[in-house]
Amino acid sequence: MIKRPPATPSARKPASRKASPAPTRLVLLIATRKGAWLFHGDARRKTWVADGPHFLGHNISHVQLDPRDGRTLLAAAKTGHLGPTIFRSTDWGRSWKEARQPPAFAQGAGGLPARSVDHTFWLTPGHASERDSWYAGTSPQGLFRSEDGGITWAPLPAVNDDARFREWMGTVQDGTPDGPKLHSIIVDPRDPLHLVFGMSGGGVHESRDGGRSWAPLIQGLEVVEGFDAANVSFHDPHCVRLCPSNPDRLYQQNHCGVYRIDRSGGAATDTWQRIGRRMPKRVGDIGFPMVVHPRDADTAWVFPMDGTTVWPRTSPEGSPAAYVTRNAGRTWQRLDRGLPESQAWWTLKRQAMTVDAQASPALYLGTTSGELWIGHDEGARWSNIARHLPEIYAVEVAERA
Repeated sequence: MIKRPPATPSARKPASRKASPAPTRLVLLIATRKGAWLFHGDARRKTWVADGPHFLGHNISHVQLDPRDGRTLLAAAKTGHLGPTIFRSTDWGRSWKEARQPPAFAQGAGGLPARSVDHTFWLTPGHASERDSWYAGTSPQGLFRSEDGGITWAPLPAVNDDARFREWMGTVQDGTPDGPKLHSIIVDPRDPLHLVFGMSGGGVHESRDGGRSWAPLIQGLEVVEGFDAANVSFHDPHCVRLCPSNPDRLYQQNHCGVYRIDRSGGAATDTWQRIGRRMPKRVGDIGFPMVVHPRDADTAWVFPMDGTTVWPRTSPEGSPAAYVTRNAGRTWQRLDRGLPESQAWWTLKRQAMTVDAQASPALYLGTTSGELWIGHDEGARWSNIARHLPEIYAVEVAERA
């Protein structure tokens, strides 16, 4: 259920002397093709108040909250008059300021062809110990870091200006239909020097020294039939996620299936295992988003799309559903109660599905047709929050005390 913000604040009863702490409120951060919205939820996640649009008419690829201060928002934008930029708010979106120095490639570095940023695609807050640090991934593929809360950004030359990476990135005509991109920037919560990211195309890459050097992490991943899996250029990760409860485990939704990698203890490995083969054959394991449970490393969700023949990028057979594994990929269960049963020809972008960290987590997804959904009880029961938004690019959930 959605409500409009009241014209004036409602009267509140005086708090009792023994009043319990206010329950955590959730805010959904929605990035779309035509602007951004914030949806403020009540404690029961039943009623949502829409705040928006922000940046109406501009492409907003991602909106993220800084969990270290609980109030700063960054929005990655592509505007008609400013071009690719980043906006920053320190008051939950009541006011915004443009970055003084948004992500931009160094020109002519190392004798390589010059490039320009088309748009910033992905935003990730830095490590909890590094206040005001942020990472950004762009299209075409580039990695940038800010150390002042997103006001100024500097390129990471070990990625952007490395001849090997440029070869793996291909040309600007390669990659996804809306442009090749660097995404899924992960900071290990135990170690700020341990970083991972994905490139579409160009593989998964890992650094153990804060981004000064990188190594591909592609062993075990498949590529399109007829191409060489040893060539990093042909790898197309769609979304990579780290398990909050077990940072030695990563999940991945890839162009060629769903994968898991475990790197802890004596069983440490650098080889991905394809865990999507247990998905129903008529559905397959091709899609874009990947979501991991906040406290259970064996539980993860995907949202399959039709990846057959010409890749129509719709829900298989027009019947959308999430799928969950609760045993690290050995079995999968369909979750579609409340979702359209037929004639729903939409899908999800790679950032458009997420999960909150409440005692009984809920899932959230935004569709290419502009619908926003909540899946209560870990996706067991779906209900609609909003319709008729622009095409949704990204959905994030944030806590507001």
